[in-house]
Amino acid sequence: MHATVIGAGIFGVTAAIELADRGVEVVLVDRGPIPHPVAESTDISKVVRIDYGGDELYTELGERAVAIWQQWNARWPRPLFHATGVTFLARSPMAPGGFEHDSYELLRRRGHAVVRLDADAIAARWPAYRRGYLVDGYYNPLGGWAESGAVVTQLVDEARARGVRVELGDVDALPDDDLVVACTGAWARRLVPELPLSATGQPVFHLAPDEPELFDGAMFPVFGADIARTGYYGFPLHDGVVKIANHGAGIAIDPDAPREVTAAQEASLRAFLADAFPPLATARIVHRRLCVYGDTDDGDLWIARHPARRNLVVATGGSGHAFKFAPVLGALIADACEGREQPRFAWRTRGGTSGDAARQRSAAGS
Repeated sequence: MHATVIGAGIFGVTAAIELADRGVEVVLVDRGPIPHPVAESTDISKVVRIDYGGDELYTELGERAVAIWQQWNARWPRPLFHATGVTFLARSPMAPGGFEHDSYELLRRRGHAVVRLDADAIAARWPAYRRGYLVDGYYNPLGGWAESGAVVTQLVDEARARGVRVELGDVDALPDDDLVVACTGAWARRLVPELPLSATGQPVFHLAPDEPELFDGAMFPVFGADIARTGYYGFPLHDGVVKIANHGAGIAIDPDAPREVTAAQEASLRAFLADAFPPLATARIVHRRLCVYGDTDDGDLWIARHPARRNLVVATGGSGHAFKFAPVLGALIADACEGREQPRFAWRTRGGTSGDAARQRSAAGS
């Protein structure tokens, strides 16, 4: 069988590798460069977590993915997954129905060594935090972050080593091949206009701290700061910067149009930093951008065979939370190509917000 995989982001490159491993002759096409600077699978970092509220499916996928991230690290020239652990903290005591509470309880039931923290423990353990802003939550040692752009580059090299032919150039129409896998993220409707997908932009900031020693991985692990209500999450120091972003409702964008972070988004960040991390409150912003999300209506991944074009599989709809699943995405996509879809990711018309329980659903900073 011959297959054309369109898009060399994290969906496309993992699909190409898995299909090649299953004996398919694969061409991976991307408009380039790889990773593309405005694509979803770019930037310096993405969170790797298994924390998904009470969602058993994503938690289990996360567990499988973290195990393979560790295997990838062992074979790569240098580690690209950094196991700092993750912390999810709330501004009020955890209660059933809240992201932090439901994640904590599910992880405990599944045998994970999560550590519950109150306001005093948070301030003592991580001195960059302002005592009293976040008062309850937990630390999960199983998680961290990945160097996202570097991971894509590494995986493209591995795809080539497996015989995948990588071609650069625009694709204006679906090719005629035995199998076509469209992995074009927020741009997916250009090729499959009937797809219920939208593009939203989320603000991302890289800050240069005045006290960098407060923000290394041991002192400042990956965090979500009441994330389902504020949207704010971030990373330890990497290449001299602390990255903080918003995992929220975002703003509707054209993925090809110029993107600019608004003054209101920057003001919201500054207010959040003053409340949560005073040592960062006046830190210089060295880079800012709008990160594009390819959003499904329900927030779930979209890995499905087209109902009318039987040689077409669409793998997209990361909705801002797909990258962490990189080690298992390829198998999910290849299974769909073979007619074995994960039912939750199959072709659908439903709405709702059943996907990522960590995602804030209202305007950033509320």
